[in-house]
Amino acid sequence: MASPNGGDDFETSLLSFERLDRASPDLWPEQLPGVAEFAASYKNPIASSPPKWMAELESEDIEMLKELGSLTTANLMEKVKGLQNLAYQLGLEESREMTRGKFLNILERPKK
Repeated sequence: MASPNGGDDFETSLLSFERLDRASPDLWPEQLPGVAEFAASYKNPIASSPPKWMAELESEDIEMLKELGSLTTANLMEKVKGLQNLAYQLGLEESREMTRGKFLNILERPKK
């Protein structure tokens, strides 16, 4: 077992007096490439033009996004379940209409 003073010598031997320049991009590369450019472009969002995807939205779409963004997790899950149920009901209705069209022969291609 090492003496208490011997431990201090060991810790002292582990010290490094090397000075690293943190400004060097070679020594300290970005953790996530592109983040610096994104942060620089995001500093003043008001002065910049809206993103391309947002330019195509109508006012109703923006209101819907705001409404969905204000929902709690539970309310958002309820909304998603409602949309899934609606999609299922629409699928059933479409299936009935396609079957009806098949029986009425309105979906057949005309013979040449």
